[in-house]
Amino acid sequence: MTAQLVSTDPATDEVVATFDVHSAADVQAIVARARNAAPWWRDQGYDGRRAALLSWKRYLAKHSEDLVQLMHRENGKPLTDARLELMLALEHIDWNAKQAGRVLRPEKRRPGLLLSNFSARIEHVPFGVVGVIGPWNYPVFTPNGSIATALAAGNTVVFKPSEFTPAIARWYVDAFATANPEAPEGVLSLVTGYGDTGAALCRSGVDKLAFTGSAGTGRKVMAACAESLVPVVMELGGKDAAIVAADADLARAADAIAFGAMGNSGQTCVGIERVYVERPVRDAFLEELTARVSEIRPGSDKAASYGPMTMPSQIEIVRRHVDDALAGGGTAVVGGRESVGDRYIEPVVILDPPHTSSAVQEETFGPTLTVTTVESLDEAVKLANDTPFGLAGAVFSRDHADEVVARLDTSQISVNSVLGFAGMAAMPLGGRGESGFGRIHGPEGLREFTRTRAVATQRFPAPINLLTFGRKAWVVRLLPRLIRWVHAR
Repeated sequence: MTAQLVSTDPATDEVVATFDVHSAADVQAIVARARNAAPWWRDQGYDGRRAALLSWKRYLAKHSEDLVQLMHRENGKPLTDARLELMLALEHIDWNAKQAGRVLRPEKRRPGLLLSNFSARIEHVPFGVVGVIGPWNYPVFTPNGSIATALAAGNTVVFKPSEFTPAIARWYVDAFATANPEAPEGVLSLVTGYGDTGAALCRSGVDKLAFTGSAGTGRKVMAACAESLVPVVMELGGKDAAIVAADADLARAADAIAFGAMGNSGQTCVGIERVYVERPVRDAFLEELTARVSEIRPGSDKAASYGPMTMPSQIEIVRRHVDDALAGGGTAVVGGRESVGDRYIEPVVILDPPHTSSAVQEETFGPTLTVTTVESLDEAVKLANDTPFGLAGAVFSRDHADEVVARLDTSQISVNSVLGFAGMAAMPLGGRGESGFGRIHGPEGLREFTRTRAVATQRFPAPINLLTFGRKAWVVRLLPRLIRWVHAR
């Protein structure tokens, strides 16, 4: 009997759907089907793939409320947040469909003096079959950043979603097939299961793999892929900081940071988990922040600001971080340990916890925020950079934003806002350090899902032919002079 994966509503524990747990043999067969479909999809060219992707986008948009309701049930997020997530995914499908041909067209290169009888070009060739292992916190937008990009670049894709959101993934994948009935099976496929299924995908013969998740799981994925030298894209966690300068618009900063920290139950890798605020405006900023956070309420009703925690084990991590921050001397400005319930977590804001506490150094992934008082922007930058992560951040300042941006050791930054880069399909997304490597989204993402091929074409024979054993004696005598003439001056 095939093992089963049961998906449930995180607010009620009601069963949403049941799925097979795909074995290694199942995964191999599904990847083989994707391999068979790869030449057909590649041969559609940019125009054919554009048409297919836009047809998929239109289907998703026309049937958006069905998917939104499913996202609310299986993931727990409010309907408005689900609609926003889907809108961002549609923007990225549209951009990739329309821009892939321009970004990935062949590039001419100069052949140089010695081989001036050649023409030279660079081609961007699809890998073939790309595996994508997606997360549960943004079950459409985040994996779509790899899936739509890889498809637009000419690859077929096998998608393994989180075990917490397989129904959403099934709907999303089926929508592609429904929108493109002429496409063979295997252009976009789904495998479902737990960690073993993800490991099987790493070992299945895919040509590249994109993973989104924790650094710990990312290491396991890399180890499994390394067995066959499968290249990987790692989009891992963050501990993103916001810096509030003394000249910031405090009301706007507080409003943006409240959303960046508490939105989606704080389950956002590029969300705000830490704030560094200059002392002269610390109290005024806290007053603004407290006012906004106090209006935020979790729940599953239509008026709720955010929903339940999607993954139950994450609740204990949040509780541990809050305890550690308070035990080390931090002060609860909003909420506290009593805010961490069994399904829902009320907003928590802690002032001046130890910089070494887990609440500051580790990814919390919950609706909590630490606020640290600093004496200068120099101190703010130093502390913001002092974690092993390097994903994203934010700066709030009227006159000093650019100088702070230049010194932050992170890969994405919003100025006087939060999360702006994530909504722009033309902007790349990726990390450094414990936040991973490689890029999705934008031109950099399209190139990430292709391999570079160099093509050198001899246009006519040259009098000085160095690429032969039959070199003339005069050519051999000329070489030392040529070296000095070209490179010693």
